[in-house]
Amino acid sequence: MTAPAALADAALAEGLLAGLGGALPPRLGIAVSGGGDSMALLSLLHGLCKVAGTHLEVVTVDHGLRPEAAAEADLVARCAGDLGLHHETLQWRGWDGQGNLQNAARHARYALMADWAARRDLPCIALGHTADDQAETVLMRLARRAGVDGLAAMAPQSQRQGVTWLRPLLSARREALRDYLRRAGLEWVDDPSNDDPRYTRIQTRQTLAALAPLGLDVETLAEVASNMARARDALDQQADHAAGNILRMEAGAWVIRADAFFAEPEEIRRRLMIRALGQISGGAYPPRRGPVAALIAGLANGQGATLDGCQTLLRRGEIWVFREYNAVRNLHVPADHLWDGRWRAVPPTVFPMGAELRALGPEGLAYCPDWRSFGRPRAMLLSTPAVWQGGRLLAAPLAGLDEKWHVLLERDAGWPKTTPLSH
Repeated sequence: MTAPAALADAALAEGLLAGLGGALPPRLGIAVSGGGDSMALLSLLHGLCKVAGTHLEVVTVDHGLRPEAAAEADLVARCAGDLGLHHETLQWRGWDGQGNLQNAARHARYALMADWAARRDLPCIALGHTADDQAETVLMRLARRAGVDGLAAMAPQSQRQGVTWLRPLLSARREALRDYLRRAGLEWVDDPSNDDPRYTRIQTRQTLAALAPLGLDVETLAEVASNMARARDALDQQADHAAGNILRMEAGAWVIRADAFFAEPEEIRRRLMIRALGQISGGAYPPRRGPVAALIAGLANGQGATLDGCQTLLRRGEIWVFREYNAVRNLHVPADHLWDGRWRAVPPTVFPMGAELRALGPEGLAYCPDWRSFGRPRAMLLSTPAVWQGGRLLAAPLAGLDEKWHVLLERDAGWPKTTPLSH
């Protein structure tokens, strides 16, 4: 290997380690499709993991959408085996021909990999996104009139479905990774859909090449993403400060001082509302800017609304944000199970036979004569968890029925420190 080639390889490895925050976790998964980006990541990461003593495992998702996919998964399995790494191919056959194919495949891919990571005890999964992917994402989101969060594009690290997703190649160029593979004599495959102009990302890739002479190239747009990420972090910090002064959690609902909320800048109000909605609904993505703006405008005029499985209302100078009753009215689980992804019941002794957790609802509230003494809105209490045995209400702790029972928030009830991911 020539000295320039060795330096190029060393620079890629150093950039990869920097993209991981300078250190490797004890156990790590890596998603490898067989394409050039992820195959280069596999080779580079394997070398770093050997030095660091990190346990590395490989996963491939076969979406069943192309006849070549099985052979590509076999290539990855063979390469992983040559490196002495455990490999698993996950299959998705859920496409029903409706909606956006790439979006459906992406959501399925992340869900499958998150399940795999939990099963294999892997807290982190590394992905092969590059600076080129970052630039394309910025341009696509610019076309959708994205704000600061959208233009910040892909973060080096993000949390989703209980997994930390790592993108250590965001500073690397796609062609530099292929040059590395050629020097190392390693195989990769080119997905023919990467040249299919029917897909928005491919159209964006072609447009980006045409814009490069104007200075709108990969490096420029990747720097825009970095600038927007810093702006996002500053806005999130200001939102955190505001939240500490004007919000409180009560019985699973966020309660916001209305006068202080409306005194905040528009962008801070938006972030506060998005985080409150997301913490209660548990949604993977926040509602879009327009509906959130309409909700806040309505509250300024004293009008409540429903959005993202939540309900809001203005009451006695306070904004209440709580679970919408219709979102949980048909949700029921055994009393010893987690309800609505966040509530768990604690009985005075043992769980009665056949007991279930369900929403209190209007029928249950009728059996709670003291509910008004708590000062909580009726609409909010309807969606709170209650313990039922058939048609009999056993306990509704948040409405004052049977104080020997308790319901606890299992999902983090603290203020979320980052704004949920953009669409």
